[in-house]
Amino acid sequence: MSAFGAYIIGDEILSGRREDKHFAKLRALLHARGLRLAWVHYLGDDPRRLTEAFRHSFASEDIVFSFGGIGATPDDHTRQCVAQALGVPLELHPEAEALIRARFGERTTAQRLEMGRFPRGARIIPNPYNQIPGFSVGNHHFVPGFPVMAWPMIEWVLDTQYAHLFHREDYVEDSVYVWDAHEGDLVDLMQALTARYPEGTLFSLPSVPEETGGRRRLELGFKGPRAIVEAAMRDIVAALEERGLPWERPHS
Repeated sequence: MSAFGAYIIGDEILSGRREDKHFAKLRALLHARGLRLAWVHYLGDDPRRLTEAFRHSFASEDIVFSFGGIGATPDDHTRQCVAQALGVPLELHPEAEALIRARFGERTTAQRLEMGRFPRGARIIPNPYNQIPGFSVGNHHFVPGFPVMAWPMIEWVLDTQYAHLFHREDYVEDSVYVWDAHEGDLVDLMQALTARYPEGTLFSLPSVPEETGGRRRLELGFKGPRAIVEAAMRDIVAALEERGLPWERPHS
């Protein structure tokens, strides 16, 4: 099954002038469809780094969503860098041109048409907010940085192009909160579970007392095929009760 990745692009994200919201939203959109993110990269508006990143991911089979940098101002480099990574020219896409002309009418300018210049062979992604499209090349999908535009565009891509992948992977996550325990107290249990269930993955997420009202807490869980996770969690709960350690399910 193909892995899903994301590029989140813009100096404004790295400098803190804007807070990224795409990571959490994309993760939620995928999760609702039984899919999950394998990686996320944050990149500034550096053409060299962008081109290198795109060249690397185009060489993979990953399904990639890229947010930002597809406008026509001097600090927008995504379209050009995609074309350079692929070794193809930018061309005015006929469907994009028609949408831009319909949007602006007599106010259509060469600058506005520049937003419809995509790498040769690209497909458009409809933009329900203002009709200025994004574009896809292979399994890479490029949308604006504005959430109000980007998120419905991503949903459209998922639902029209990847529905055959929805809920196909046998994968779940489950965990419990363990109170008043250090990770070191449970290393032997973790090692035993990892050896007993190699088809799954154990995780341990400690919290410092300042985050939990002054009490030490450890989230201990398993992820992987459902049957494996259910068996591992039964073993975890039994071991915690045998050791007299208080535990509870995380609040949803």
